[in-house]
Amino acid sequence: MPVSHRESSDGHRLDCPADRDEATAPSHGLRVAVLGSTGSIGTSTLDVIAASEGRLVPHLLAAHTSIALVLEQAQRLRPRWVVVTDPAAAGEIGPGALPEGTRLAVGPEALDELVAGPEVDRVVSAIVGAAGLRSTWAAIEAGKTVALANKETLVMAGPLVMRRAAETGARIIPVDSEHSAIHQALACGRPGEVCRIVLTASGGPFRTRSRESLAEVTPAEALRHPTWSMGRKITVDSATMMNKALELIEARWLFGLPAEKLAVVVHPQSIVHSLVEFVDGAVIAQLSPPDMRLPIQYALDHPYRMAGPARRLDFTATMRLDFEAPDLDRFPAVRLGHEAAARGGTAGAVLNAANEEAVRGFLAGGLRFTDIAEVCGRLLDEHPFQEHPTLDDVRRLDAWARQEVCKWACV
Repeated sequence: MPVSHRESSDGHRLDCPADRDEATAPSHGLRVAVLGSTGSIGTSTLDVIAASEGRLVPHLLAAHTSIALVLEQAQRLRPRWVVVTDPAAAGEIGPGALPEGTRLAVGPEALDELVAGPEVDRVVSAIVGAAGLRSTWAAIEAGKTVALANKETLVMAGPLVMRRAAETGARIIPVDSEHSAIHQALACGRPGEVCRIVLTASGGPFRTRSRESLAEVTPAEALRHPTWSMGRKITVDSATMMNKALELIEARWLFGLPAEKLAVVVHPQSIVHSLVEFVDGAVIAQLSPPDMRLPIQYALDHPYRMAGPARRLDFTATMRLDFEAPDLDRFPAVRLGHEAAARGGTAGAVLNAANEEAVRGFLAGGLRFTDIAEVCGRLLDEHPFQEHPTLDDVRRLDAWARQEVCKWACV
């Protein structure tokens, strides 16, 4: 099926199905590289692949240090490659640990080379944090279709990534549930008809907690999310609502819209995953239970839709859909996201790096919960801002921000 390419007002390419007919997806298996296969997105991706009846083939599984889990995954799915990016961890793999036909590669350089190779059809970028930028960039350089769960890639280097993707012909399909919802809703209109994008947020575990009590939040409390099951860092980001700050920046570059057309609304049920409002007043939303297997499958099968393992809504059951504005006094991270999205340049890279280190400090006991946003805000204001950074500039300021956080709590 042909795919038409429309451009947004600032030249970003938007992929949309053209001449949709009754044809199904290609019968041959798409070979998938799963980067971060042992994380929450990675394990959900393997569920989708296993349920695809051969439509999707696990070609490569990549992990950093979670050796026992990646070996179990390899025995179950028998990929062509297992990549362990930490050489010390790879040393734990003994003879016979991998199934027949599965080969081991070690180190980030090996991962870059394999991801860019001709045997890979689609890449799931699910490595958490800034560490995911390198391998995602390698996939984009090779013109791959990337199912992007690593929002930090666009937060840190959005303009560079989108420009390089346009040059190489790479396609980026979002996996974040919010950006997947937007991607789907945008198909209902032309780029110039979009009035605004509204990202929904669960509000996390402290949506109704008083501002004064937030300073006393413990790591154990912050890690108890009411609706989603995620990794530790992302769960804390949801509790501070920094995840929504990073998603605002990601949306700014992914969809080529100015910051003033991006908004956030709290929706505790996590059923409406985001909304697009068009100039005529129509609002298009994507609804589904909180199950990451749906946006993962959407990205892997795009532009087709196929049956899959994700849960379904029961419209015969009583359901509430509540919406409210985020409290920016209690959750100032949202305001930081708007500021970084509007400034562009190196603002996103510094905000992301500062947040990663501040979350690490909070989980280790060196920072209070409320210190996370405060540290990030200070570094965002004080850093040597560059409007048009190179990739080296982005990496340099990423390192600078991490060192600055250590002055608050080096843990």
